[in-house]
Amino acid sequence: MIRLAAALLGATALAAPALARDARELTVPGNPILADGDYYSTDPAPFVADGQLWVLAGRDQAPPDVNDFIMGEWQLLKTADPASGKWTHYPAIAKPENVFAWAEEARAYAGQIVQGPDRRYYFYAPVLERNSDAADRFAIGVAVADSPVGPWRDAHPAGPIISQRVPSANTIQNIDPTVLIDDDGRVYVYWGTFGQLRGMELARDMMTPKGPEQTIEGLDGFFEAPWIMKRKGTYYMLYAGNRAGPTSDCTPAVYHACIAYGTAPSPMGPWTYRGVALKPVSSTTSHPGAVEFKGQWYMAYHTADAKGGGHFRRSVALDRMEWDDSVTPARIRTVVPTLRPQPPLAPSRNIARSAWATASNDPVPVQFWIKSLNDGIVKDAPLPPDMWGSWTPNNPPRQWIEYRWDKPVTLDGSRIRFWNDQPAGSGLGVAPPAAWHLEYWSTAGKGGWKPVRGASGYGVASGAWQDVSFRAVTTRCLRAVMDASTDGKTHAALAVQEWEALAPAAQPVTLHREQAPRPACK
Repeated sequence: MIRLAAALLGATALAAPALARDARELTVPGNPILADGDYYSTDPAPFVADGQLWVLAGRDQAPPDVNDFIMGEWQLLKTADPASGKWTHYPAIAKPENVFAWAEEARAYAGQIVQGPDRRYYFYAPVLERNSDAADRFAIGVAVADSPVGPWRDAHPAGPIISQRVPSANTIQNIDPTVLIDDDGRVYVYWGTFGQLRGMELARDMMTPKGPEQTIEGLDGFFEAPWIMKRKGTYYMLYAGNRAGPTSDCTPAVYHACIAYGTAPSPMGPWTYRGVALKPVSSTTSHPGAVEFKGQWYMAYHTADAKGGGHFRRSVALDRMEWDDSVTPARIRTVVPTLRPQPPLAPSRNIARSAWATASNDPVPVQFWIKSLNDGIVKDAPLPPDMWGSWTPNNPPRQWIEYRWDKPVTLDGSRIRFWNDQPAGSGLGVAPPAAWHLEYWSTAGKGGWKPVRGASGYGVASGAWQDVSFRAVTTRCLRAVMDASTDGKTHAALAVQEWEALAPAAQPVTLHREQAPRPACK
């Protein structure tokens, strides 16, 4: 079969090669690797070749106000020593339409490069079939090259090796392939998303199905992005998990994902959930890849931490991954993300970032994330986890959000940014508040919540800052109390993307720490 695949190469159009002159030599001080906003990188798939650590990545190309995966090509990063910060960047090593004659342009989703038994490199790439009437046209093709940088040719010009039609009918979205060549030379491929994970054995030609397509179970909270690997006889599956909730070990917000993992004694299971290898990062999606290089394991993942980054403008990061061999099977210690040195935050009147946030609807519905209230980030096209929100099927007429500080602070102003998907006066969806006001915790007399005095006015428009000034107060707690929009029968939900608490004068910014809730106001 390998000889047959090689013979087919001559009849397939070449992908545009990544010429040496196209490569960029970089020295970066940390994560993300590509951070200047020129090239975004996503869905990392690390591998080792020629004594170097390589990372295959897609390229996010969405404008900042577009919430869509616009990904037209794949790229590569290479280093001889991750600690050195020295990387070679190979842009545009392949585009779907240049490699696969049957593929549409763009949608260069998460793939993986694996070196086969013939020493050539096989690229498993999810792309859209151009001429298909399948309910979901995503399919997985295989390309081959003599070098990681290409030129890449379709190793199976007849079409994809996995789709909703081949090797057998399925109804899932066929993306995110990951491949393992076991110690005995047997080849396994896994793929899937939206909670559906499949696995199958391939022949040694790296393309032909050898075993039946199987449903993989036992990996709690599996959503997408599987990554298969083996260490000391145990099979490990990393994956993006989104089992969400206030007590979840994975994520409090359903739009965000952790990197969870499970283990198995054999490639097809049985699989057992083992825990979280990476907590949610700044991007809603999360995608793992892990590899051993010169005796050290590394995890690659993506974040929204590059300049101008976002949920659809992601960038690859790489950190060490450590093992706890005191238990069997060995446990993956939770990876601690690192970030390149950042300039100190400029002094600001906004001291909300040093507060702990809570709300009347605690626990907050899992599509929202209360920690976004004071993260200092405002997006042109926010997603639900970029804000606090209160939507339920039966919304109350009033809600509040609250900041608590460790010690009393002095405030004389506030700014708030509402979000809506329904107009004022609606009783459905998320609408601007009908009215709102600020209250502070007073320690005078018996103490209690009191409205701030001398408020300049309370604007309710969404999509812009609503500024309020008031007479200075010294307090440990501040609330924004909001009356919900109503049509006279039901009440709409409320949402706030960012809420600032302003001191009379600028002061150094201290960030709140992840810790137990601040004591209740008293």
